[in-house]
Amino acid sequence: MNTASTTESIAEKTVFPILFAISFSHLLNDTIQSLIPAIYPVIKDAYQLSFTQIGLITLTFQMAASLFQPFVGLYTDKKPQPYSLAVGMTFTLVGLISLSFSSSFYMMLLSVALVGTGSSIFHPEASRMAHAASGGRRGLAQSIFQLGGNFGSSLGPLLAAWIIVPYGQSSVVWFSVIALVAIMVLSKVGTWYKGHVTALKAKGKSKITSITHTFSKKKVVFAVAILLILIFSKYFYMASLTSYFTFYVMDKFGVSVQTSQVYLFIFLVSIAAGTLIGGPVGDKIGRKYVIWFSILGTAPFALLLPYANLFWTGVLIVPIGMILASAFSAILVYAQELIPGKVGLVSGLFFGFAFGMGGIGSALLGNLADSTSIEYVFHVCSFLPLIGLLTGFLPNIERKR
Repeated sequence: MNTASTTESIAEKTVFPILFAISFSHLLNDTIQSLIPAIYPVIKDAYQLSFTQIGLITLTFQMAASLFQPFVGLYTDKKPQPYSLAVGMTFTLVGLISLSFSSSFYMMLLSVALVGTGSSIFHPEASRMAHAASGGRRGLAQSIFQLGGNFGSSLGPLLAAWIIVPYGQSSVVWFSVIALVAIMVLSKVGTWYKGHVTALKAKGKSKITSITHTFSKKKVVFAVAILLILIFSKYFYMASLTSYFTFYVMDKFGVSVQTSQVYLFIFLVSIAAGTLIGGPVGDKIGRKYVIWFSILGTAPFALLLPYANLFWTGVLIVPIGMILASAFSAILVYAQELIPGKVGLVSGLFFGFAFGMGGIGSALLGNLADSTSIEYVFHVCSFLPLIGLLTGFLPNIERKR
């Protein structure tokens, strides 16, 4: 194969081995992250923490995972950093080891902040690499990338039920092996990405090509604002489930900690199962319609959830997870096409905002639970998916390409 055809192959075709490697790394990264809310029942009893303190742990983690992301994305748009993912995972490794030996509330805050910092480095550049390997199939690439993360998130509660609950907080250190595996995989991905950037430069392209449109700056800003509001509704609602669903089923139905973790696993694995829907379907029929369905379509099931018994609670969280899961890939690719040439910045902004909303939501909902009850929190949050009606104001990018 000559140099020209090699460059063409690297720069323009969908590179599935790299997409799967990034997705696998996302799985490992988010498995580690999901351990944090999964151990809440353990540390709440061991250290006599309030729901407000639990919310502050989530807030610290999510803010550390969100604040740096837009800046990381903006910097890597200008200067790609192929090995930054491995560096980010090193922060996660240190935070994980620290968390396993934390004996105070403030040490836990520092530990989760380190894990969050690793995440803030990982997500924008990993999303750029998925975009680079997409070969133009951006929705599919983001769905594969998100699939790994969502499946990893679903493993946390199950691993916590099997390992952390029986063996205690110190067993968290065993999961450092996962971080080490991720560092090795991400180093290999970094080597490919370095070659990809070199190939683009050889073809005279300094940036990844993007779809363009003819919208005014004012209309782009308005559309981004709507997308961020939709992210707010999705991740506030997600915060109620990921941080407090175990407490909800324990309080309302009297189940054990381990049983509650299984129900959380069912919800999270439903998210993983539904992740692949949004991206490729958006490639075919348009992102706007997928966004509309994925957020507003959750509303009927969310409104029924607070009134369901234990059996129907287990049933309802499956469509809630599957439908809600298709939103983020579609929103992210829609925003990348809305602001062409700024893949890293857009990815950092939306991942960062999503994590930030999840953290703020968890803190506020924890305080609300202390003031009222955990059941009241789920009644309030059930109305959040109705904000999906705002999707109707988004412009149709597909008609303006």
